Amino acid sequence: MRALLEIEFDTPAANQAVNDGSMAEGIKQSLAQLKPEAAYFLARNGQRTMIAVIDVPDEASLPSIAEPFWSQANAKVDLHVCMNADELLEGLGRLSS
Repeated sequence: MRALLEIEFDTPAANQAVNDGSMAEGIKQSLAQLKPEAAYFLARNGQRTMIAVIDVPDEASLPSIAEPFWSQANAKVDLHVCMNADELLEGLGRLSS
């Protein structure tokens, strides 16, 4: 299922990762593992933030998605099931069935 993954990195932990050079490698590893459909990086609420559209195969996949961000980056993690416009239209079409 398609999901929107939002990661807000803890500023002190992210500062340390940037300063010791591990931030870029961590992002590369995360992207290689998650294989996002799209990924964007921005400042939100004063925090370094990553937003990615990913495929979540099943509920049991959630720990392997979230835990590295919590344990290694002290990050806030939000995950929302989402759909594209075609899927929305299909779902709306099912309402009349």
